[in-house]
Amino acid sequence: MIDKKARQKEDPDRYADKHLLQHEAVCVGKKIGIFHELPTGYKLQLSSWSGKKAVSGPIMKQPERQVEKLSVVLPTYNEKDNIAPLISEILKHVSLETEIIVVDDDSPDGTWQIVENLALENPAIKLIRRTDQRGLVSALNDGIAASTGKCVAWMDCDLSMPPAHLKDLIRKIEAGHDAAVASRFIQGGGVEILTGSGDTVLAFLLSRTLNRFIRTMLDSSFFDYTSGFIVIRKQALADTPLKGDYGEYFIELIHRIKKKGFKTVEIPYICRARKAGQSKTGTNIFHYLKKGIKYIAVILSLKIKNK
Repeated sequence: MIDKKARQKEDPDRYADKHLLQHEAVCVGKKIGIFHELPTGYKLQLSSWSGKKAVSGPIMKQPERQVEKLSVVLPTYNEKDNIAPLISEILKHVSLETEIIVVDDDSPDGTWQIVENLALENPAIKLIRRTDQRGLVSALNDGIAASTGKCVAWMDCDLSMPPAHLKDLIRKIEAGHDAAVASRFIQGGGVEILTGSGDTVLAFLLSRTLNRFIRTMLDSSFFDYTSGFIVIRKQALADTPLKGDYGEYFIELIHRIKKKGFKTVEIPYICRARKAGQSKTGTNIFHYLKKGIKYIAVILSLKIKNK
């Protein structure tokens, strides 16, 4: 007969969930966080780590491949308070040759004007102002098409994804991986929640639940299928434009490149709370469910194609 400790060791994900449900978020000052010690000895930081390494395929030393130039694509809409600090942080933390391509959907708040002025001072900054198109995925595709680096990165523009991690992602590419993803759901990853912000514990819990479902349906070796924070070699994107309306594109991207045999790896990061502007994901459960339906449709479609 297997005792409780043995069962926890075999399936830490299951017991992590059960343990989490027995606790509530604690409030310290203005930050809300869940930092409970799990029965198995793992620490839960508004995330769920299964205790496994987030590397697809066998762990082995990869040949180093130098990244000579990085193209960073930043899709924006009403991010006037965030875009300049974000660009500054990217240029601060990435030491190799970098071009920053901001694809703005004609933001009413004047985001594109700020970028236009920055581009006059720094030729590494480029602006694509779109007056007849809208949407995250098409903006990413336009930015990737305009990029000149052999590696391309993209991330949210609300300062939730720390640019300091770009250098860590680049190191993984140089170590031999084709795609390096910043993950909230491996050891060391998590989500910061601030009282009064547009980010909620509900959004985190729904995202975590969705990712667990994706891992069950597709490939359990990957943990954060909705990350959206990535550095990838352009050869992995060849002849395969991103598809979708919002975050569901990332699910198909990861699934597709893994199926083609490209090497993927995840590194942990803490997703910070938005400090300014409004979340594009949603502000209540109805917004999340509306987008969630599209996510589920993509997952089921990929599952059927796998059979």
